[in-house]
Parts: sequence; structure tokens; C-alpha cells
Amino acid sequence: MAELDEKPFPPGEYPAVVIGSGPGGLQASYCLGRLGVEHAVLSRDETPGGMFRSFPIYQRLLSWTKPDAPFPPGTREYEWYDHNSLLGEEPEHRAAIVPFMDRSYMVPSRPEMEQGLAAFAENAGVRVRYGCTWESARRESDGALALTTSDGEYRCRAAVFALGVTEPWKSPIPGIEDVPHYADARKPHEYQGKRVFVIGKRNSGFELADGLLPWAQQVFLGSPRPVDTSVIALSSVRVRYLQPYEDAGLGGGTFALDVALERIGRTSDGYRIIGAGTTQEGPLDLEVDEVIAATGFSTPLRDLTDCGVHTVAQGRIPAMTPYWESEAGSGIYFAGNATQGAAGLKKHGVGASSPAVQGFRYNARVMARQLAEMHLGVKIRRPKVPGGREELISYLLREVSHAPELWAQKSYLARVVYDTGETEIVPLSHFLDHPPHYAVAVAVEMNAEGSIYPAVYTTNGDGNEHLLPPHHLNDFQGEEYVRELQSLL
Repeated sequence: MAELDEKPFPPGEYPAVVIGSGPGGLQASYCLGRLGVEHAVLSRDETPGGMFRSFPIYQRLLSWTKPDAPFPPGTREYEWYDHNSLLGEEPEHRAAIVPFMDRSYMVPSRPEMEQGLAAFAENAGVRVRYGCTWESARRESDGALALTTSDGEYRCRAAVFALGVTEPWKSPIPGIEDVPHYADARKPHEYQGKRVFVIGKRNSGFELADGLLPWAQQVFLGSPRPVDTSVIALSSVRVRYLQPYEDAGLGGGTFALDVALERIGRTSDGYRIIGAGTTQEGPLDLEVDEVIAATGFSTPLRDLTDCGVHTVAQGRIPAMTPYWESEAGSGIYFAGNATQGAAGLKKHGVGASSPAVQGFRYNARVMARQLAEMHLGVKIRRPKVPGGREELISYLLREVSHAPELWAQKSYLARVVYDTGETEIVPLSHFLDHPPHYAVAVAVEMNAEGSIYPAVYTTNGDGNEHLLPPHHLNDFQGEEYVRELQSLL
């Protein structure tokens, strides 16, 4: 008992180290543990939850969980309907968010999410050295990574940085330094009767607008680009976008302005916004009571750039391979919502769900297998598809109809079956860039109009992409689809 009460993972050498105890870090640790990989988990926080200990600032998440669904909690299929729980090998480790939801809304609250993550960590035995802050990293002469922390130094062959995209970032607008960031927004009732300008028209901007609608006199959202309604229609966060946008369309107290801001100035009792219209030309000169910068976040990389980590998105997010490694062979991996730095194919402009739990939980499972095999020499056991050609066709069609990985990570993750009969989930772009001999991959894809359909990729000499037709009930196991695959395989 005394040993359990001690702080785990003292400084020293480990095969791998995971930094962070948010959903990305917890999921990565769980998956590494199930592969038998010895590793340490470090977190500056005192409890699990990561960003969900503080955000969303107005409490409701963007992603939904349906407590009652066509499949019971604890099954693989139920993951389709639960976008917030982490993945577990055992049924008792799954659907951890559900018991904490009060069902007042199918979108969990921030406290419900935090409680569910803590329950997952406890029930699944994910141990963390809390109160241990990662401070810096360096590459040793033997290729190992040395991580300096507030508790001492750790050495490892591979490290997983589950740091989140949580460091407030402001766009370079003169005067924005005097504007509070989304992370510093006050409680909604404190904006009662005020005119509020929100800089930004993406997730955090519309979250703020949605929370302010019952309180503020007027809400203005401003950014240079127009709201892409086609993206909203296909997005899992549209539940939070559409209310303010509908209010703007009805001529209510909300305005979604396409404007390039030139400067923000303080007045005696508020702010003055100066800018120019983009899609509709003309100057903007507006006085408001409050301004909030919903301009996004960045990943707190510290000195990882000195270890060869590059960035994308104006330096805010680490660049990475399809397997979420900074560079192939570097041993620097990322988990959590920073995995959006691997964009994937983005077919028809539809991106992966890597910024959200529903997507990056599957990334972590694939990443853990890659890390273990490539850097630690772990022999990964890949299951085989039993039977012959007809069984293979049935298996592939069942996967595109029901596999939650493929539905959550459309056009990013694919189910591959090799000529040996072995099968696994891999990043689709990696499969296409490094095609194995005589293999077939299937993925679920969606076009710009919102139609969902299976895609089949073969490497039996042609390397072709074959798109199968959509089905109104998303059931791709009928005779039409069997005949299509028979002709391809």
C-alpha cells in the first residue's frame, strides 16, 4: 500500500515518456500499456483532465455523447455515438463519460467531461506523476531524448508530447494586446446589456457568441474570411455555430462581419474598432463596450524546435508525419488535439477529426503501435482475416459500414488487409505514399455535398482509387457492394 501511495515514475531512464494527463496523454499511455511498453507519464497538473479542467470557458463541449443509442455502451459500435469517451480494450473501460451526464443536453458539460476522464484514469489504472512540469528537451549524442522537468531529468528513446493546443495566441492586430483573450473571458452574465465584439469566427468565437446571446445587448463576430456554411453543415460543432449565425441571418442582435481589423483602440468606456470590409467593401468604425480575442491557441512547444520540430499554422501547431511523429525516426511524437498538425488528404476539403477527442483517440492507438514497433522493437501482433476471398469481401464491407475509426477519421484512417491476411488500421496517406505489395485498404469518405461513401484502394499493380456509391442508410453490405468488390479483388 505504501508503494502505491508514493509518487510514481521517479526521474531516470525509461523506454518512453508521455507528457500530459489530458485525454491525449491518458489515451496514449493506456495504449502503450496495453502493448506492454514500459513508460512514464508526467503532468504539471494535479489531477487528470488537461484542457477540460478549464475549457470550454462557457462549459459546454462541442462534441456529443448519446447515452442511449442503437448499441449498448461498452461495445465497439457504441463509439459511433459517444464522441467524448476514451478507448478501452475492456468493456468496463469504455463509455466513461456516460455515467456523469445528467442528460439535460447530449453535449456534455466541462465538469462532466473532467469527471469522466478522471474515472477512466482510475478504472483503467493509468498512473501519472502529477505536479511534474516538463521544462526543456535536448537530443543526446546517442540519439536519446533528455527531458528536464521540475522533478529532475528523464531519458527515453521516444517521447509523446500530449501538450494540447492550449497556449493563448493573438493575431498581430495593433491594439489587440489590450484585449482579453478567450481564455480570460468573464462569466456570461457579466456582459449583460453590453455590446461585445468577438475577434474570430471559428469554434471559440461562436462558442462565446452562443454563451453571450442570452445576456449581451449585441454581439459582433469579425474576421476577414466569411463563415463557410458548407463546412458548418458537415461539422460536428454545428450545434454551437448555428444559433448565433441564425440570429445574424434574422437581423437580430448578432452580426457576423467579414472584416479585416486595422486597429483596436481604448475609449473612456470601451473600445473603438477600425477596419475594412472584405467580401463587402467599406470602412468599419464601431464603438463597443467589450472586445474578446477568440483568435485561437498554440501548442506550448518550448525548445522542441531545437530538437528539429517544425511548425505549421503560423507557427502555432507542430508539423508531423501521418503517424504523428515530428520527423520519421525522430522519436518525438504528439498526441491529443495537436495531432491536427498531420492534415491528411483533406479530400473535398473535409479535414480529419484530429482536433477533437472523437478523432485523436484513434490516432493515439495507431501511434502507440507505430512507436512501439519502430523505436522499441516490440513485435506487433496483427490479427488475420479468416477464410478466403468471400470472407475478405464481407469483412471489408462490414468495416466501412460499422468501424468507428473509419467513420470518425474519414479519409484519414483506413483498414488495410495485406496479402498475408493480416490486417490493421493505418493512416491512409501513409498507405498511398508507401504502398505495400498486394494489399487492399478501405476508408469512409465524404464529399463537399455531404454524401458519405466507401473508398477502396488497391496495390495489386494499379494503385487505383475506387469509389463505391453512397447508401441512404449507410449500409454498404448489400449485393451491389459485394459485386463491386468482387470485380476489384
